[in-house]
Amino acid sequence: MGIELSRCHNAGRNRLERKMPIQRVSARERDLGGFIVRRVLPAAGYPMVGPFIFFDHLGPTQFEPGQGIDVRPHPHIALATVTYLFAGSLEHRDSLGNVREIRPGDVNWMTAGRGIAHSERTPHPARAAGQKIHGIQSWVALPDGHEDMEPDFTHYPAAALPQRTVDGVVLTMIAGEGFSLRSPVQTLWPTLYVDATFRPGATLEFPAEHDQQALYVVSGEVAIGESTLIEGQLAVLEPGMQHRLRAVGETRAMLLGGKRFPTPRYIWWNFVASSRERIELAKARWANGQFAPVTGETEFIPLPSK
Repeated sequence: MGIELSRCHNAGRNRLERKMPIQRVSARERDLGGFIVRRVLPAAGYPMVGPFIFFDHLGPTQFEPGQGIDVRPHPHIALATVTYLFAGSLEHRDSLGNVREIRPGDVNWMTAGRGIAHSERTPHPARAAGQKIHGIQSWVALPDGHEDMEPDFTHYPAAALPQRTVDGVVLTMIAGEGFSLRSPVQTLWPTLYVDATFRPGATLEFPAEHDQQALYVVSGEVAIGESTLIEGQLAVLEPGMQHRLRAVGETRAMLLGGKRFPTPRYIWWNFVASSRERIELAKARWANGQFAPVTGETEFIPLPSK
């Protein structure tokens, strides 16, 4: 992923945030080798929102027949990866032996703990036919006391996620709880993660149910007070305030947040941890081939030189 070691701590807010009800973060394009993502988190001034420490908007990208995504095996520690697709499919393989195709509306929740490796590729039938891929890939940091837990993987089909419609807004609770919904996805930290689709002109009251909350516009536009957010923008909301969201045309947005992390996190490449030492150990383990291999894979991504 090419992220340098940085200290991610979301205690405290800058002067500008205290004055304004929202703060805007614009996604930055990143080329991951044949496909483009829009990276939202971490961002300057906003390294985390609740437990969310990494947030990528994948696509929408149309692959021609014979083309697709090939993310070779790579490692993670002390985080959980969350894959959620709007269109297309991906095949997940990991070092626990799991092989799972993820389709729109499903949730792949992979807990790295002390260490796991996985790959993500376009499934063979979709590659042969060509497909449009579109979705969100995010990481949530594991809280203190759980960073070295045993790795785990759970797949939740779309039908397992609770939904409700509020005044023209369809809410799907991906993880955590809010809006009188609770997801079956098992989390280790108070979390909010919602897929919200708006009819044109629909409004939604976003209550202050969590310490930190944000909204990311996947498509369309959302007005919050006198501010309007367009596709590819994240609004970090003022804590303790209820906000009214209004769609400008057909709109899809992700609502995310949770309890503020009390201790800092460091991030380097695909590693997240509360200490530099954990990251250095993980780097050495991957460089020395000490992670378990990924089922059915012979390739891997080498440790970056920077």
